[in-house]
Amino acid sequence: MYEHFFQCPYCWEEISMLLDSSVHKQTYVEDCEVCCNPIALTTEFSANELVAFLAEDIGQ
Repeated sequence: MYEHFFQCPYCWEEISMLLDSSVHKQTYVEDCEVCCNPIALTTEFSANELVAFLAEDIGQ
């Protein structure tokens, strides 16, 4: 697992999430631990290193 820190696209608080580096590329929804809004996360790993990360609001 890979811990990554980023800003929530809703409340702008810095949060961290554990990302699964064994999956090359994935997109999923996870709730912010501060404001509980759903965040669309897209991650991409290469050789167990994070090479791309995107956190977006889901447009509700």
